[in-house]
Amino acid sequence: MLQKLVFTFLTIMVLGACDRDRTSADLILRNAVIYTADSGFTIYTAMAIQNGKIMGVGDDKFILENYSSDSIIDLEGKSIFPGFIDAHCHFYGYANMKRFADLSKAASYNNMLEIIQEHNNLNPDLWIVGRGWDQNKWPVKVFPDNEELNKLFPENPVVLVRVDGHAVLVNEAAIILSGLTPDSISDAKMAILNNGKFTGVFLESYADYFRNLVPAPEGDQLTDLLLKAAADCHETGLTMVADAGLDAEIIDHIDDLQDDSKLKMAIYAMLNPTEENINRFVKSGIVIKPKLSIRSIKFYADGALGSRGACLLDPYTDQPGNYGILTMSADELGRYCVIAYDNGYQINTHAIGDSAVRMVLNVYSNYLLPDNDLRWRIEHAQIVHPDDFNLFGEFKIVPSIQATHATSDMRWAGNRLGKERIKNAYAYRKLMLQNGWIPNGTDFPIEGISPIHTFYASISRKDHKGYPSKGFQKENALTREEALRSVTIWAAKSCFEENRRGSLEPGKNADFVILDRDIMVISEREIPLAKVIRTYIDGEAVYIQN
Repeated sequence: MLQKLVFTFLTIMVLGACDRDRTSADLILRNAVIYTADSGFTIYTAMAIQNGKIMGVGDDKFILENYSSDSIIDLEGKSIFPGFIDAHCHFYGYANMKRFADLSKAASYNNMLEIIQEHNNLNPDLWIVGRGWDQNKWPVKVFPDNEELNKLFPENPVVLVRVDGHAVLVNEAAIILSGLTPDSISDAKMAILNNGKFTGVFLESYADYFRNLVPAPEGDQLTDLLLKAAADCHETGLTMVADAGLDAEIIDHIDDLQDDSKLKMAIYAMLNPTEENINRFVKSGIVIKPKLSIRSIKFYADGALGSRGACLLDPYTDQPGNYGILTMSADELGRYCVIAYDNGYQINTHAIGDSAVRMVLNVYSNYLLPDNDLRWRIEHAQIVHPDDFNLFGEFKIVPSIQATHATSDMRWAGNRLGKERIKNAYAYRKLMLQNGWIPNGTDFPIEGISPIHTFYASISRKDHKGYPSKGFQKENALTREEALRSVTIWAAKSCFEENRRGSLEPGKNADFVILDRDIMVISEREIPLAKVIRTYIDGEAVYIQN
């Protein structure tokens, strides 16, 4: 009996000592398939988290022997990935769009008018606004005019934004409010006229002019919109987004919400090149906060391919004589490059057409040494002349891509570019090989916000119906490992965030997502069906599947 008591006492002492030797954790996840996205693309089964940071990763035995917790979750073989990061989107634009009519499903111009009428009946307002129309989806694939719009809404100003944001259709009431006349348009390509009169379609800076006439949300309304947008993002597994073009007042509001722990998601804010932003932020140096980074400026070198605003070296195949629109000169971009370079800021320039891409590459190369780590980016880089690919690698210029653009555009892009030029469009693998890495995003709300769909488009080059069966220019697909890195660690790297986000390694933020199936091994056609079970930011669950 005494011997048994002694044995029991010793056992308790040993277990107690073992427990004391283990480090306390807030949360332990075990029996999982954890894709760390570290340099070796290591896969583990368990992870320990404390104070919002990853303490350790390893197999179950290692983690349970070295860490203890009152909260241990057995994931029963479910897969865990680093929190997904969108390297290029319009988070504020997506939030703001929640006020407007969704025109993305409009199958024709008349259908668009029906959607606008229904929205206005449910949400009556002085300004009638919608976004998402795309004439390429309509039976008649040409820009509409505002004749019917004027009849339906003779008094209320109407602004209908094309899916890419680079064109608008507005009614006569909006034109009168704008004060614009055909004689006042500085560039004839930015407004479509018929017999010397506006048709209601405006492009690029004039499209922005009408968009800016619409009163912006403020105060509680802005807060509500941003938090709803963040909730949508978390449901898709997003833990950080790079917002491609923000002004100071929106950044301030985001900053306040993050400081109050209301907005959990991290934001990489690309500044619009306004005088206020340059003086207040750029000339004061970079800003790095726990969930907000301000160290880049966003520019537009041209328009979009769908609205024939992308600037091409040779004319559009389906519109001879039209080269697109270069929205800023090389000299103007160069002046901003000097300011950015002197203040340690990144330059991120939208360039879609091969002429715009070449201009940006040439300007960047005037300031970048071959071995630089400034990570100046070209956003989209959709069409690149064969002679220009090497400049990305030579000057370490980062091509920032959106894989779903390829699968959205593939049905009509060949008409715009012709059989030869299309071969060097959406060339994501070729671009990735220039630097050995590539960041990926969605450009939402132009595309859907799901990073799983980005992953699928990257590897399959197909739409959700499996078209085309062999993939669109499949030679430029990414592997599954590359695609995962592109929406995690490489997306983080493009925003200088790789030391605290983008992979599941000790010391980094505990940002991760749990999926209902393993997108790294399931069949290709099953990937778009994958759902997020949970999304964590700093070790806190910000989304739990119902």
